[in-house]
Amino acid sequence: MSATAAIAALESAKIPHEVHRYDHDPRTTSFGDEAVDAMCGALGVDPDQILKTLVVEADGALAVAVLPVSSQLSLKKVAKALGRSKAAMADTKKVTRSTGYVLGGVSPLGQKNPLPTVVDESATGWPSVLFSGGRRGLEIQVDPAELVRLTDATVADIRA
Repeated sequence: MSATAAIAALESAKIPHEVHRYDHDPRTTSFGDEAVDAMCGALGVDPDQILKTLVVEADGALAVAVLPVSSQLSLKKVAKALGRSKAAMADTKKVTRSTGYVLGGVSPLGQKNPLPTVVDESATGWPSVLFSGGRRGLEIQVDPAELVRLTDATVADIRA
């Protein structure tokens, strides 16, 4: 399997990371839950270490929210963290066109057009976190401080 843009970004920046693969069921639409089930069982990590990448549209501009799969995103809080008045979930076609990734495989790293990013503050309390590696069935494990640094993210409480 060739490296994704997300993996290439980590390698280019010489950031220590681990790549984990699992069998993605093409019938599933709960991509985050599938990753949690696979990674918790295989690695013994806490479910809250596994993050989802959501793309929002805030005042007409796309942005990324990264938070635990188990949490709900507060659109109000993410808008505030971005310095915008309101946010809504972005249209699927806009997400794919902007990031270069398909839903369920959107990574905060290696996006075709890097977007402003907000990482939930809970992620920074772990020694490592996992997030999509840019393909369904592919997770990257990395120090959360490196994720924040590489995405130039704002860190804030964005959970509902």
